[in-house]
Amino acid sequence: MTWLTTRIPKPLLRWAPLLLMLIFPVLGNLYHLVNQPTHKVYSLLTPLDQAMPFIKYFALPYGVWIFYIYVCIVYFFFRDRPSYYRSLLLYTVCALTCYGVYLVFQTTVPRPVVLGDDPFAQLSRFIYNRDQPFNCFPSIHCFSSYMVMRMIWKSPARNRVNVTLISGMSLLIIASTLFMKQHVIMDVVGAIAIVEIYSFLFIKLPSLYRNKMASQHREFQA
Repeated sequence: MTWLTTRIPKPLLRWAPLLLMLIFPVLGNLYHLVNQPTHKVYSLLTPLDQAMPFIKYFALPYGVWIFYIYVCIVYFFFRDRPSYYRSLLLYTVCALTCYGVYLVFQTTVPRPVVLGDDPFAQLSRFIYNRDQPFNCFPSIHCFSSYMVMRMIWKSPARNRVNVTLISGMSLLIIASTLFMKQHVIMDVVGAIAIVEIYSFLFIKLPSLYRNKMASQHREFQA
């Protein structure tokens, strides 16, 4: 490995960690394997979900979701490298958890008939045709949007501008999943829950352990 790194130009070596983002197409292919109806499909629809209107204009934030996630993670790469690695770890374990849930507890959401030929109606139909109305709980759109929002809140690179932009866009995408009738409220709750659980297990808990070990080390030296 040392032989290899000495022969790779340093500018290219600095960009090498971006190759970890190749996990996204791998996870995308895995998703297509589980995005099929099973013999038993559940519904988590509530009266509040039924009361929410379908708003075709939310097709735009819903549609740009994955590009937004890419932009946020690349931003972390340049501005806060630990958050970059944590984002990739959290996204991977949360996505795999979602796939596992989809295999044993598949849910669906009833979709409306989209009328009209304007760009938003056409985009809504494109989204519906591209994604099957299955595998809703927890929502991948929601967990990833909440994840990058939560990450910028804790980042040392945070400022008023990036917190406002990332929080605003993440909340808009989460809202779009409901108003596009792609998800229900429980899908959002489940998405937030898995991010919080894995953030505690992989970020908070190791930090507490390191702090404890450092404290014990200082006491030993005193």
